[in-house]
Amino acid sequence: MPLRELDTDYLVVGCGAAGMAFTDALVDASKLDVIMVDRRHAPGGHWNEAYPFVKLHQPAAFYGVSSLRLGDDAIDRHGPNEGLYEQASAAQICSYYDLVMRERLVPTGRVRYFPMCDYAAGPDGTHPFVSRVSGEAYAVTVRKALVDANYLQPSVPASTPPPFEVAPDARCVSVDKLASIEDHPDRHVVVGTGKTAIDACLWLLQGGVSPDAIRWIRPRELLLNNRLYMQCGNLVGNLFEGISLQMEAAAKATSLADLFDRLEDSDQLLRVDERVAPGMYKGATVSASELAALRRIEDVVRLGHVRRVERDRIVLEQGTVPAGAHDLHVHCAARGLRLAPAVPMFAPGRVTLQPIRIGLIPFNAAIVGFIEATRSDLADKNRLCPPNPLPDVPLDWVRGTLIGMNADRMWAKEPDIAAWLEGTRLNAARGLRHPPRSRGASAGPARVRACGEAASCRRAGIASGGRGRGPRPARACACA
Repeated sequence: MPLRELDTDYLVVGCGAAGMAFTDALVDASKLDVIMVDRRHAPGGHWNEAYPFVKLHQPAAFYGVSSLRLGDDAIDRHGPNEGLYEQASAAQICSYYDLVMRERLVPTGRVRYFPMCDYAAGPDGTHPFVSRVSGEAYAVTVRKALVDANYLQPSVPASTPPPFEVAPDARCVSVDKLASIEDHPDRHVVVGTGKTAIDACLWLLQGGVSPDAIRWIRPRELLLNNRLYMQCGNLVGNLFEGISLQMEAAAKATSLADLFDRLEDSDQLLRVDERVAPGMYKGATVSASELAALRRIEDVVRLGHVRRVERDRIVLEQGTVPAGAHDLHVHCAARGLRLAPAVPMFAPGRVTLQPIRIGLIPFNAAIVGFIEATRSDLADKNRLCPPNPLPDVPLDWVRGTLIGMNADRMWAKEPDIAAWLEGTRLNAARGLRHPPRSRGASAGPARVRACGEAASCRRAGIASGGRGRGPRPARACACA
């Protein structure tokens, strides 16, 4: 089969959240040509392999691409996310990205999409890829840059074997198979600490499984963001309040330990078990209702990582616990997004997509796309887009917050970037200069009332008092 030759301004490798948001912003701000290559059958990256009950941990209102709204920009009126902007399911997100590709990007005439293709850089600087379906081979001449949207490619349970041995007579499934289990195990044993394990526990609880029938193996205690303070639109006041509480905590802290105490006392950071020092931070979020549900699970194993699952026991790094013959072990222990070292975002002939703000992959990729489209000086582009390595431990919250704040300060001094920030739906903080209006509401961020009962309010975060600081004062809540 003859080699097919193509040429383009940009070759984007990866059509997940980062690649889609970058391309959308680049095409919107320029007349440049793009070829997008992806190994999957449809755009959306790992969402195509996600477990069926997964939902975004951030509001759908600022996820996806800038040019097309995801969801209805509605506030949930019931359920564990009540009072906060709606999340989106895996099915919604996959359908959304398919729509973006078919009705937004390809119709511009400047985006060509090649699914089911494997890309591998040639030794001589060429850019070949091969169709996994037909075997047809392509060679691409790239005029400006290769865009690596797979640098942080995640590892998910659906495509990653458990990082522990499973005996032939023990039952273990990856989390994506959990919803298809037809019998009723005596006990569900959830293995993992992060967002996936949290989602699995919440899905089981919401499905009526007794918390006494769930065992949660957590090698580390996870520090979580309070979703109440990660809102936008008519609840953007919550976001600004959270930022002010974080800055107040930083200004008054006398040590790192004191800083994290203050962040938890002000409900900015949460943990399921306040008795255990947190050792992990990934940027995941939780609502007050979800946190209360997770705390109902009392069978928590803290003996390090699992080494082997057997029919009658689980062998861990620091000991062994008994298991039942009818237990179902749920593998949620894939690493997630790759903890890759920071590299310059822009290099000659190459763009490597990485975070700038913690946890906001589409926003980060989109602003990189806008800056790539509007600037030519390599040093200036790297100054405006400092890479912010993915967080792993609590201290990374400090580093990540500082890098994000410094980037915000630089962007505010660039009129075109400041205008873009106010116009893109991916920026949760838009409305700072021109607060949004809602039907029947006056201009300005939505006011949150001080209900005077923050200790018991279902929206106020942790319901207990702080660590050694006495009862928490009443604060604004979103119950109105």
